[in-house]
Amino acid sequence: MKLLKTLAGAAVALAIAGPAMAQQIIVVTHGQANDPFWSVVKNGVEEAAKNTGATVDYRAPETFDMVQMGQLIDAAVNQEPDGLVVSIPDADALGPSIERAVQAGIPVISMNSGSDVSKKLGALLHVGQDEFTAGKTAGEKLKEMGGTTALCVNQEVGNVSLDQRCAGFEEGFGGKVEVVPTSNDPTEVKSKVQAALESNQDVDTILGLGAATVGEPAVEAVQAVGRGDSVRVASFDLSAGFLKAVADGKAAFAIDQQQFLQGYLPVAFLALNAKYGLMPGGNVPSGPNLVTEDKASQVIEALVQGHSLSLIPTGIIT
Repeated sequence: MKLLKTLAGAAVALAIAGPAMAQQIIVVTHGQANDPFWSVVKNGVEEAAKNTGATVDYRAPETFDMVQMGQLIDAAVNQEPDGLVVSIPDADALGPSIERAVQAGIPVISMNSGSDVSKKLGALLHVGQDEFTAGKTAGEKLKEMGGTTALCVNQEVGNVSLDQRCAGFEEGFGGKVEVVPTSNDPTEVKSKVQAALESNQDVDTILGLGAATVGEPAVEAVQAVGRGDSVRVASFDLSAGFLKAVADGKAAFAIDQQQFLQGYLPVAFLALNAKYGLMPGGNVPSGPNLVTEDKASQVIEALVQGHSLSLIPTGIIT
């Protein structure tokens, strides 16, 4: 808490001195343009840019494309920015580009995905949640609620972080878990989930890995087959639609990793580093937080305004 107060005070000083600053920070994520999750991340990036006075450029491929993302990182390195923020959904594909940035003397912070490889690749720290642990937490909770047979619906096959969520979920759940691969097209998700429910009447639990792209259509699929009373749906991340389903008792809970913080904090940290040489000594966990029925209605308005559950990190800096 003392460190956070120190950083907050320095951020205020940065905001006051904004016009005199000349820091350039580039953010490169794997977030797809049609995914509402990443619009909240971008909101955090832009808020941090405004508060620190840094010039920040947010970039992402149009689809989940590791070749293109690597090219975006390489292009950023060539611009020699004062800091680089990256997500790391595939360390094998993106590692060489990230290491090139580190070798060029560019401070790098990873966010959202890659907590397990961030330090190895030379990043200063990671802002996000441990995906395996988050999945395990979800599995334990759904098992506690009576689940025995589950689907884990993965909308980005090849994203290591999402694979870790399903693996953690399977360990925590302890029962039968089938991974259902799909795209991030809600229509396809609903169709595949509905087909899985119709082919296996034992399924009583569904875990989605994205609220708007998977959680919402999964709820629709459950209602479409008339099993709303017997199938529990939970999902990673937040959307107004999925939170309403939780508030209405049609979904079990959402898992908030506070993506606004994942966009905001790395930019703020790199601006502080460029200006004052300040940097936290370890990773910052932004989640997980379980949003259940009693909390859901309280956070819908904040989400609509472009924020996640809160602006306070989960746990301590590790």
